[in-house]
Amino acid sequence: MSTEVNRAIVRRFIYAYNTRNLDLFNKLIAPGYVDHTHGKKGIEEFRKLFELAFVAFPDWHEEIVDMIAEEDKVWVRVEATGTQTGEWKYMGGSLSPTGNKITMTMVFIWRIAGGKLAEGWEVDSDSDFLNKLGLMDYTEKGKEMFSGE
Repeated sequence: MSTEVNRAIVRRFIYAYNTRNLDLFNKLIAPGYVDHTHGKKGIEEFRKLFELAFVAFPDWHEEIVDMIAEEDKVWVRVEATGTQTGEWKYMGGSLSPTGNKITMTMVFIWRIAGGKLAEGWEVDSDSDFLNKLGLMDYTEKGKEMFSGE
């Protein structure tokens, strides 16, 4: 597949996520998909992550900022926003709705095979995400350094 076709697949996948279109999601993910970041294998396990996110952050939206494609891989940087208005199930626990608005930068790397996403990696700041949800607080030194003043 050409790099332009691979880019189009990634664009369609992010569109499917943003519109909660799980039928399109199923068409774009390989049955044996490997999510290296969350340790998930197979389309069903990967799909469950998205379904949990849709409940916790029903307004979650990812805007593509940059995209690079080379051979069978696509790197994409997105600016993501969402408000936690539903229960968030995370790492075996659960967080009641906080109403907290999240804004974060995320980088995804996907390997495309047979016109579908076959493997994926995600790079973002879990600590920043958890801090914005109110699950993690900075130390006094951290507050001093990251207060924005």
